[in-house]
Amino acid sequence: MEDNFMSHQYEDSVEKFASYEDYLDSQITHQDRFYLEEDELARQLVEIGCRKGEVLSREDFTARMEAAENAKKARLQNTPKELASAQKDLTDFPFLRQLAAREGLVGSGKLSTIIFIRDKNAKGQEISGYIDYGHRLKTESFEPYFERKRRLLPRPSDLSFYNWDTQHSTSNESPNFQIMPDHEQGLLFKNKRDRKIIKVDPKEPTPGDNSKRNDIQTNEYIQVVIFDHVTRKKS
Repeated sequence: MEDNFMSHQYEDSVEKFASYEDYLDSQITHQDRFYLEEDELARQLVEIGCRKGEVLSREDFTARMEAAENAKKARLQNTPKELASAQKDLTDFPFLRQLAAREGLVGSGKLSTIIFIRDKNAKGQEISGYIDYGHRLKTESFEPYFERKRRLLPRPSDLSFYNWDTQHSTSNESPNFQIMPDHEQGLLFKNKRDRKIIKVDPKEPTPGDNSKRNDIQTNEYIQVVIFDHVTRKKS
């Protein structure tokens, strides 16, 4: 609390001045200018302490300016970033509502989410794939999706991608998930933070520890499934 108070105090006292000379000029009275006639001489007298009250030295002034600048940077860094979904009317778009509900949690790392989407691309080809929502949030703007200017679809660079018409398939690790193919359980994803396994096979009774499967009923896509995983740091 004390540091925060001092930061504001520094800003109030020095940040309004562009330079140390401007600060000294603020200490000069009309009477000083009348008798001394030269501003430079008046500044020198102020700087050496020929005035009642505290006058900052050049070193103290510079230090306070730096403290004020650092305090401003800290406040900007701590200012919550507005969510891409903020102020968007998603009433008639169930999938986008689900994304919006998770945006803050996923963006902060408190929740890891994998999105399975099956739909058709711009060429009319059926595609499907698994998307690391957190990775996408960090690497692109979601404003166009929440504004419905673009549709969220799997890409060859996502966790997995499959084009049912061309038979083209890809799989990739992400910063949050590792892919673990399994002959019996199908496609598995390992969370890199707590090393828990997420099972995406619908035949599995549960997707795994701290994980939940959510089948989204929507007309926006052929099929959408969201897998949420509450991450725990490995002990």
